[in-house]
Amino acid sequence: MTIEIKKSVKPIKYKSAIDKLEDKIEQIKINGGNELIWILEHEEIYTGGTSFKNNEILDNSINFIKTNRGGKITYHGPGQIVFYFVLDLNKRGKNIKKLLTAIEKTIIDTLKDYNINSFADRKNIGIWCKDKSGKENKIAAIGIKVKKWIAYHGFALNVSNNLDAYKKIIPCGISNKGVTNLVTIKNQSYKKIKSTLIKNFLSNIKNWVFLLLTYF
Repeated sequence: MTIEIKKSVKPIKYKSAIDKLEDKIEQIKINGGNELIWILEHEEIYTGGTSFKNNEILDNSINFIKTNRGGKITYHGPGQIVFYFVLDLNKRGKNIKKLLTAIEKTIIDTLKDYNINSFADRKNIGIWCKDKSGKENKIAAIGIKVKKWIAYHGFALNVSNNLDAYKKIIPCGISNKGVTNLVTIKNQSYKKIKSTLIKNFLSNIKNWVFLLLTYF
């Protein structure tokens, strides 16, 4: 199995990104094309997943779009790494739980490389960190969609994004926990974190082969 890897330098509009992911799905369905990993940042937008509820929006002026990924409402914007993929689970054992575990382990392993402890919570999907008071704050949101055993969407990791943006929603529908980012937890350089995420993800899905690395 061959994976194409893309890194976008400039922020990408949300709809444009999803359209490209769905085009890739069709390619794989028709001719078994290459799988995809795509690292990017989005222009500021709020997205609601398949279990989103209207009362999760606290400020009706936000730029909001409904999407077909799993999960509830979240925020995307500059300073947040979005890690998209399109993976053919027909060739990977048709195991969604295994994919979710690989995603969780990828984020946890990557943060560990930066001396940051984090953990997964299957009741509240995502990756979490505890602050000095013991409060749990989400550092990464996960949302997956599967079509005919082709999985896409992915996860979003907060690095240096504006945390005030989350005050306009109930993030992921969870009102009793917080949201954080990496620079708040530990102010250090994260310039190489995208490459670390890719390396760990490929390791966790047991596939190190890729076709092309492009920047655009």
